[in-house]
This record gives sequence, structure tokens and C-alpha cells, in this order.
Amino acid sequence: MSTLAKFPEIKTFLTSEVVNYWTRVALLPITGLVVFLFCWHIVAKSIDTSLGQFPGPTQTFEQAKTLIDEHYEEREKEVAFIERQEKRNAKKLEKNPDAKVKIRPYTGKPTFFDQIWTSLYTVMVGFLIASVIAVPLGIVCGLSQSAYAAINPLIQLFKPVSPLAWLPLVTMVVSAVYVSDDPMFSKSFLTSALTVALCCLWPTLINTAVGVSAVPQDLINVSKVLRLSRFGHVAKIVMPCSIPMIFTGLRLSLGIGWMVLIAAEMLAQNPGLGKFVWDEFQNGSSDSLARIMVAVLVIGIIGFILDRVMLMIQKYVSWDKNATLR
Repeated sequence: MSTLAKFPEIKTFLTSEVVNYWTRVALLPITGLVVFLFCWHIVAKSIDTSLGQFPGPTQTFEQAKTLIDEHYEEREKEVAFIERQEKRNAKKLEKNPDAKVKIRPYTGKPTFFDQIWTSLYTVMVGFLIASVIAVPLGIVCGLSQSAYAAINPLIQLFKPVSPLAWLPLVTMVVSAVYVSDDPMFSKSFLTSALTVALCCLWPTLINTAVGVSAVPQDLINVSKVLRLSRFGHVAKIVMPCSIPMIFTGLRLSLGIGWMVLIAAEMLAQNPGLGKFVWDEFQNGSSDSLARIMVAVLVIGIIGFILDRVMLMIQKYVSWDKNATLR
């Protein structure tokens, strides 16, 4: 007779735990999603706009398939464009082996997936710029009350500023400073990335300072006993203890940066998801609202994935292994 058969209460407990786990992990999320789709379908049918009826789940799904098809069609055009040039160059080389040939890049319109990549690339550049500034500055503020007292007024002053207020200033500065005959980056990209950096700087800075200042006194005493240098104290005592709070700030910053990016791309006309939404709104076709809804859902899904990725990195580098449960 098995152990579970001898102790039926254990079997009942384990069965209950399994049911509760799958209810929490699968059943409740699926139920919530189904209820959301049903409510969306009902509400959408009752809303008429100047562009037609508000798109429901079915229309949005159809436009998602259309966007995917458009992406593959554009890639096929690109392949055909390159092949035509290769054939033409091959004929030139047959007639004259010394002829100079080149392949012109395909300049077709960016697809929805191209714009997703542009937005991801832009937000990561802005996020990295903000992190490189915020983490060291936060460590300094956490270690020194004087430094924190000096910087805190600036934090409180600039933290609430909207990206829509930063964007005109950043645009003018980039236009004045970034002058080149052969620029490596477009001005719209730099404007969007710097706006993201300015807006997602503060959560990382504040949480890093709080984490560093909260290092237990016992560990500080250990550092003194071991006579660690300032760098050794930061590397071996401060950083390991502060990583959970630092990553909390990084997660908040990345979420804010992703939200800010969409507005920045709309106004700066950086060819990402923000510009896609703005162009569809200006287009005014009967399918525009459904395509905008596709973009809204994709923006939300990508934001969720970015947060999960940050949690995975935090779990890997931190002693706090329960980070993914929060």
C-alpha cells in the first residue's frame, strides 16, 4: 500500500493544492480574458465613430492577420528587388569583368514588425542611457547624505515633468547640436531616445539610493573590520544588498520608458509604433481603428514581456530568488 493510500488526508491536501495551483495559474487568467473579450465585443457594437463602428475582437484579429501578410509581402518585394539587381550586375560583369557594381538597399515602407523593432531598439537605447546615469548617481546619493540633499531638489523638480514638455526642448537641442553630413542616427531616433532617458531616469535613481542607504549596519561593520576599500565596499557589500531595490527601479523605469516612447514617437515621427498609431489615425480609413487596436494590444504585450524579462534577470543576479513571484 502506498504512503498516500495510508494517509488519505495527505492525498486530499496534495490534490487540493494542485487544483488551487492550476486554478490560479490557468483557469482564472483564462476566465478573465474571456470576460474581457465578451465585454469588448458587446461594448464595441454600441459605439459608432466618424470612421465607422468601433472594432471588436474579430475585426482586430482580421487586421492583425492583414498586418502579418503585409509584412511578408514587403519582404518578398525586398528579395525580388535584390535579385533583380544581382541579375543586372551579373550581366554587367559578363560583358565587363572590371565594371563597378553595387547593391542598392531596399527603401520600401517599414512594415508593422519593422516598426515594433524600431520602438524596441529606441526604448532600450534610452533605458540604457538612463541606467548608466541613474545607478552610479543613486549609489553616490545612498552613500552620502550630503550628495542626496544636494540632488534631491532636482529629483523632485524634474520627476513629474511630462515627456510632452521635454520633447520640444530635446528636439531643438538635437537639431542644434547633432549636425552631420552623414549622420549615424536619425534626429527623430535621438529625440525619442533622449526623451525616454529623461523620463525613466528617476525611478532607478530613487530606488538605488534607497537600497544603498538601507544596507544593514552589521554588514557595514564587517566591511570596516575587513578594511575594504571604498570600491571594495561598494562591490562586495553595497551592490549585492541593493540589487533587489535597483531592479525594482529598473523595472519601473523600463515601464515608464515604454509608455513615454509611444508619445515621443508620435510627435518626433520616429518610425516606430507611435508613428504607426499616428499615421493610422491620420489615414482615416475604415480599418484604421482596428489597426490601432492591434498596436495597442501589441504595446501592452511587449510591455508585459519586458517586465518579465527584467524579473528573470533580477532572479539570476540577485540573492532574492522570489522576485518572479511578485
